Amino acid sequence: MKIMVSELEGRPVGLQPVEVVERKGLGHPDTLCDALAEEVSLALSREYRERFGFVLHHNVDKVLLRGGAARPAFGGGEVDEPIELYIAGRATREYRGATVAVDELAVEACRAWLAAHMPALDVERHVRVHSLIRPGSQDLVELFERQRRDGVPQLANDTSLGVGYAPLSPLERAVFAADMSLWSEAPPARGQDVKVMGVRSGEDVSLTVACAFIGAPLEDADAYLAARSDATRQVRRVATEALGREPDVSVNTADDPDADSVYLTVTGTSAEAGDDGQTGRGNRANGLITPSRPMTIESFAGKNPITHVGKLYNVTATHIAEAIVAEIDEVSDAQVVLVSQIGMPVDQPQIADIRLRAESAEQAAALAPRAEAIALHHLAQAGSLWERLISQNLATHSL
Repeated sequence: MKIMVSELEGRPVGLQPVEVVERKGLGHPDTLCDALAEEVSLALSREYRERFGFVLHHNVDKVLLRGGAARPAFGGGEVDEPIELYIAGRATREYRGATVAVDELAVEACRAWLAAHMPALDVERHVRVHSLIRPGSQDLVELFERQRRDGVPQLANDTSLGVGYAPLSPLERAVFAADMSLWSEAPPARGQDVKVMGVRSGEDVSLTVACAFIGAPLEDADAYLAARSDATRQVRRVATEALGREPDVSVNTADDPDADSVYLTVTGTSAEAGDDGQTGRGNRANGLITPSRPMTIESFAGKNPITHVGKLYNVTATHIAEAIVAEIDEVSDAQVVLVSQIGMPVDQPQIADIRLRAESAEQAAALAPRAEAIALHHLAQAGSLWERLISQNLATHSL
């Protein structure tokens, strides 16, 4: 394992001329796919642990959402064709003569999550869930089993990478807070399908928000416009708190009330008719999409929490960056990239690239031993991180 610590060069992201940050809310079709992939992994992990004492090999990280067909209307509306969910991946179906009802577990996990988080969605009528999960390839299953059989640390089942950074910029905090405020305690007329795009140009900040509204509680277009205004004020308030100044806020800019064209749904999500979804197209493991930062296209959702570094390293890299900034006063900003090698212990990446923003390259070099010690501490915990990960859905909880 090689740990490289160097100076983080260039301007901090919050001082660069332009910064762009995006977050997709709970009911966005892509977030739904991530959340359901995670929920299936959680259900399998808990079933395996309860029955066999440990988590067996699985990766259920491919979910496709095919949007339905609907006719939203003020005071009601109808879903004509249901949303179709296809859950694909690999999972252990048999262990030492005992079978695991993988398909039933997957379907029930999806249905239960949707019922709990999408109140306007009738799971019985509006959704069909299809499990396409197959057994894992023998070589990866054997790799998964080797660590328990031989008593060695968990072995990475992929060559991949994870990225983390800290702290969040004011715009990142504002976008995160704006999205969460819209759907976490939403009034009945506001759906869970939200997307916030934040753009900072110099000192000017604009937030463009797409927010689905539900037709049943709204009598007419005036009620819709009032609900939209409430959402605009809420976004402006929470974003101003995060930014320290008031941003420009636009909600549902494609609306044309005079033409009876507004963002109205039956179920609170555009998945009912207007959009499809897929795992890996939404928020990264820290809950944001940040093209102004280092990113990975590796999807965390649905990957097993024991050996899949696509999940473990994104979480661990973020924890390392946060700890470095919190524990080393001289560091104002840190970013971490961890790269695995298949078959090697998960606590020993082939390289850990740590970059520190300090007063100078010389100071960054002087702080390197402390940063390395923090990284080693968190890497040593990567093998036990699964105990925390099987208790929360990463697609809906912040790290």
